[in-house]
Amino acid sequence: MYSWIWRHLPGGTAVRALLALVLVAAVSALLLFVVFPYVEPYVPFADVTVDG
Repeated sequence: MYSWIWRHLPGGTAVRALLALVLVAAVSALLLFVVFPYVEPYVPFADVTVDG
């Protein structure tokens, strides 16, 4: 999968590395700000109780 992405990125090695870094950052931001908050209420270990 990574080699397929690398082959389809335009430019030389430096441009490809920068684009790959931007792609990883965009996917991470999408997961952090959209997917994880949407899924969080459905995760069973979200209801943690602490005895005080």
